[in-house]
Amino acid sequence: MIIVGELINASRKIVAEAIEKQDVATIQTIAKDQHENGADYIDVNAGVFVGKEPQYLQWLTETVQTTLEAPCCIDSPDPTAIEAALSVHKGTPMINSISLEKDRYEALLPIVAGTDFKVVALCMSDKGMPQTTAERMEIANELVNNLVKNNVPVENIYVDPLVQPISTNDTFGVEFLNSIESIIKTFPGIHTVCGLSNISFGLPERKFLNQTFMVMAIAKGLNGAIVNPLDQKMMANIIAAEALAGNDEWCSAYLEAYRAQKFEF
Repeated sequence: MIIVGELINASRKIVAEAIEKQDVATIQTIAKDQHENGADYIDVNAGVFVGKEPQYLQWLTETVQTTLEAPCCIDSPDPTAIEAALSVHKGTPMINSISLEKDRYEALLPIVAGTDFKVVALCMSDKGMPQTTAERMEIANELVNNLVKNNVPVENIYVDPLVQPISTNDTFGVEFLNSIESIIKTFPGIHTVCGLSNISFGLPERKFLNQTFMVMAIAKGLNGAIVNPLDQKMMANIIAAEALAGNDEWCSAYLEAYRAQKFEF
């Protein structure tokens, strides 16, 4: 399971304030804490700063990688901001995300084409948000095939089928889970990823629902998640589900976490 730490996002007050003050210590502490708790990539997002996003996203990327030997997940639909971050990024980044929305697709395709970047392919088009498995697969088929034609290896593509809240439609959870299974079967070697907290929007005990949904998604083949790695119960659920799904040889990761008493089981 690839874990993308979600906490360096300018929509969070503490992060927005740190960006405005150029508070290196706060950003580096958040990045380090996530990495030490299992994040493979550190998401960096400065999207709330209209007009200043390129310079702030570049600063975030550089600040994170000054203290960590870990890649960033560069989170923006703005090609100018992504290029600014890429100019200082060390190693192989993840780009979050390209979709079939015409303007976004045409802007980002030249940036990822022919590279070794990891690419989040979001199941969204100009028709709007897909609601069914069939609608998601229609977008995924076109998006993945176009990326492959433009020399993005299938193993570098992380399809995000788009989580939507079950409080607005009780089929959204099942349709998402079925999409994960279909994507894995249709494109051998591909990855899937999501930020799943939206599933519980508008409902009580959101963390409990998110944790349960994560386990269900892993059972269907989800192998990437944009989450808070400091949520020990979520991380424990991920490790347990990976072992139960046969993705943890000899249960080594599960046993290592247990012995380290790192998570709440």
